[in-house]
Amino acid sequence: MSPVRRCSRTACGRPAVATLTYVYADSTAVLGPLATYAEPHCYDLCAEHSERLTAPRGWEVVRLTDGSTPARPSGDDLEALANAVREAARPHERTPEPGSTARSANPVEAGRRGHLRVLRSPES
Repeated sequence: MSPVRRCSRTACGRPAVATLTYVYADSTAVLGPLATYAEPHCYDLCAEHSERLTAPRGWEVVRLTDGSTPARPSGDDLEALANAVREAARPHERTPEPGSTARSANPVEAGRRGHLRVLRSPES
């Protein structure tokens, strides 16, 4: 017998990466990381079958992650990142310090965005 556990699905010989357990009392299918040893009432699934897993009507699927693989960013995470980039790129109005003007402080500096400066050509 091979030391690598195989997918429990019929005619699938791929290596198992997840373990499926049914909790009949709660009508729940729990899909988690591969168990340390094979149990008679659990099913080992390959990556493809674990991703495509659906539960019977009225049942809930609970997917547990082991934390060793990095989580993929959700749509909300990507939208928040895009909003932060837009906010950082938006020019901020600066109020001049009392007693000085922006032009007199640095005649070559035409503008500023965060830590970056826009410089005027010395000829102009």
